[in-house]
Amino acid sequence: MSASASPLPFLRPPGAPPTSSERALSELPLTVLVGVTGVGKSTALSALTGSDAGVRVLPDRREVTDAVMILPATGGVPVRDREERFRLTAAYREAHPGGMAQALGSLIADTAHWGEAPVFDGLRGLDEVGYAAQAFPAWRFVALGAPDLVRVRRLLGRADAFDQVVGGSGRALREELAALKGVDAVFNGADLDELAALPAQGFAPADVLAKVKIVVSERRNYDPAAAEAFLRTLPPARALVLDTVLLDPAGVAAAVQAWAGGEA
Repeated sequence: MSASASPLPFLRPPGAPPTSSERALSELPLTVLVGVTGVGKSTALSALTGSDAGVRVLPDRREVTDAVMILPATGGVPVRDREERFRLTAAYREAHPGGMAQALGSLIADTAHWGEAPVFDGLRGLDEVGYAAQAFPAWRFVALGAPDLVRVRRLLGRADAFDQVVGGSGRALREELAALKGVDAVFNGADLDELAALPAQGFAPADVLAKVKIVVSERRNYDPAAAEAFLRTLPPARALVLDTVLLDPAGVAAAVQAWAGGEA
């Protein structure tokens, strides 16, 4: 498949013999961002790329998910609803335990375009991170974390076409929140009371419900704390773990830049 015809420019699945500039992503020293939605990965990404114009950012998780996991399963039909995307990616992980890490590591990259040390956003959960760290020893990781209540508030403050789910039955918000599948594993009663009070602060109930669904759905599939705990066992040169509540965006950027420059 040519670069122009591929849904992932200058990346392709294995098959044809590599050209002189092509290498498997599994062999390259990727820097991989780790974290679920709303933890502040955009700040870290800017820090990794802002000081070096030569650093290239690979197609992001959504694009790789579409090309490798979703479009092949749907016959080429795009899927935007978060819940349906989670269902399809869960099905992919049943056959490929490494999930996104396994999908990304299988691709062949044209280094004339992507360079020898690109950045990827990103991996989630222990299965993906553990697989990547063990299977691809050249990869390095920057993990960012934030409490789930903070993530909901951050999601409410942004407008992203992919941050949408189908739902909302017209019941009182507190009741709908409590009825979400898996919500008890993420939010306690006091948390739900706080979330149900957000419309009084100017947020639409439907938006609150949609953002909480995103957070609950992700936590049903990925455990950020387990991924971070694993990364802390790696040598400091391979993994940086940051709390984006303790650090403001400038602090995150400074920590990432220092680590990337070998000063961590």
